[in-house]
Amino acid sequence: MPIANRRTLALLPLGAWLLLPATMGAWAGSHPGDPFTMSAGWTDCGSGRTLVTLRNQTREPARFDLKAGSTSLATGSIPARKSVTRNVHVRRGHSMEIEAFSVTADQPDTLIDSTRVRNSCSRRQSRHLPHTSRHLPRTGPPTDLLAKLATAGGLLLTGAVFWWYSSVWPRGSF
Repeated sequence: MPIANRRTLALLPLGAWLLLPATMGAWAGSHPGDPFTMSAGWTDCGSGRTLVTLRNQTREPARFDLKAGSTSLATGSIPARKSVTRNVHVRRGHSMEIEAFSVTADQPDTLIDSTRVRNSCSRRQSRHLPHTSRHLPRTGPPTDLLAKLATAGGLLLTGAVFWWYSSVWPRGSF
């Protein structure tokens, strides 16, 4: 097999790796042009209450609409560079998809962020355990970095296997 074909086969995984992060970034986190961000805290077992915080990233007020399914939970305005916190009730044993929409005169509803909140507490937990003892803090390295490193290593290994196989496969003559 000519050396040009081997190089092409070896660089194929690299090309896939270069294209993959661009497509994966379309779903990850907030975008720089968004007027605000949304974050949801833990669900309190006793009350079923979840605190949802909306943070304005711009220098002008931003209008929002907070929805669960098709029901509007809260609407209002976030002052410039400030945050607003709203309580969302989630019944015990249920989950709820919370969506934050930006409301402007040009586009009535633009989805900014959504998250699923679950209240998986039992009755025993809600009566006997304090809220802070149920959840451990997040520690360790960021999982997205480890996933990217694992993908890069796998693609590098795949390229090496392709390189080796292209040098072995078309045996000269019998």
